[in-house]
Amino acid sequence: MTGTDLTLDSLSRMMRCNGVDRLYIKFLSPNDNSKNQIYLGPDFSALNILPHKGVVTDSDLVGWKRARFKAALDFAWLNDQGRCEPAPTAQMVLYPKYPEIRLSGFLKGCKTAPSELLASRRPNRILVLGVSPSGNIYGYATVLETTLGRELASKRSSLEQSGVFLELALAAEEDSKKAILRVLKSIHEKGWIDSKRLDGNRNITPCNSPQCGGYTLEAELGITPNGKAEPDYLGWEVKQHTVKSWGGFNSGNPLTLMTPEPSAGLYKEKGVEAFLRRFGYPDKCGREDRINFGGVYRIGQRVESTKLTLILDGYDAVKNKITKTDGGLCLVDDNGELAAKWMLVDLMRHWNRKHAKAVYIPAMRRTEPIRQYCYGADVKVCEGTDFMFLLKAMNESVVYYDPAVKLENASTKDAKTKRRSQFRIHPADISSLYNKATVVNLEA
Repeated sequence: MTGTDLTLDSLSRMMRCNGVDRLYIKFLSPNDNSKNQIYLGPDFSALNILPHKGVVTDSDLVGWKRARFKAALDFAWLNDQGRCEPAPTAQMVLYPKYPEIRLSGFLKGCKTAPSELLASRRPNRILVLGVSPSGNIYGYATVLETTLGRELASKRSSLEQSGVFLELALAAEEDSKKAILRVLKSIHEKGWIDSKRLDGNRNITPCNSPQCGGYTLEAELGITPNGKAEPDYLGWEVKQHTVKSWGGFNSGNPLTLMTPEPSAGLYKEKGVEAFLRRFGYPDKCGREDRINFGGVYRIGQRVESTKLTLILDGYDAVKNKITKTDGGLCLVDDNGELAAKWMLVDLMRHWNRKHAKAVYIPAMRRTEPIRQYCYGADVKVCEGTDFMFLLKAMNESVVYYDPAVKLENASTKDAKTKRRSQFRIHPADISSLYNKATVVNLEA
């Protein structure tokens, strides 16, 4: 049992000492206990809230009825004196059959864990989880009858809801949303900006490619290009798309959402060059000794140039549920041979971590006298996503595969591959991927 005199201010100080900048509070139901696990929501959006070590398939279970995913946590329990002890088996368990997600293993192996409270069905229990930017989670449990419990109950109606939790920010610094909008406003006010990018040593270099709008924006934000599935700036994913005029978000070029590489199929097993030689085609613009792999791939629609079809294996569109933990987004030929596959577990890991919060910015481009970009005043701020939103959008062809993979000097010993596996969406459809999408005018 926790102490009865601990205050919210005292708990907040202890959490801050461990690097915590945000508290998530859940008023527990009787079924929220170590036997039944603690319910974290009817979807997979808790993956956006609680940092984890990556989603994996539970290989110990056989058969769809028991299939599940797991995500291990860096979790520790705080006591009344502020000391912490790790709970080494704490994890989130994702049940795609329902779907739902639960917190499990949070008592095992931790002598100071609040077992008396969380192994019971006692009413009026409250769980507080502190989250640090480094990815650590610190837990504390109490009951309504304590000083802390009464303080938390008094704030219940004023705190922002975040999934099944109430959210309380502890950090005194500027809110990340306000901070990124402030920076984007300063970039907008610069007007035309010379096309550029940052190299690995953070040196500014010229840029002259179709991706330069994004690279220029990243350079302004101080972001070096990388392939990591992490948010770009202050926890926010930042995306731009080119427009011909400032006409809102219903026009403009498609947006590239993500560029994950296939994790199975001939592409992975034999390599990109073997894939291109099997399914690619000679460059259609007459560039010599070059093999391309392109086209627009939507679910169920065969692409004639490659004779491949994109299918979504392991997804029930009617119920909007995952039906196979080893399912994936697959490119198959007419005989059913697997050319490339993106495993659902890999796409889930990538999407929920990188796109929990995102801001989308329109940009205009000019190439004379030099390539330059300017960024619009109206930006779309998107919050709260779930992997099932992405699968639904893929199944409905709202999100599609638009690769730019090529083999240059194909007939020589110096043959060189270039890869870009793009998943794209029209700007008008962005809102379908989020719980909340708001257009904000930076000049207001």
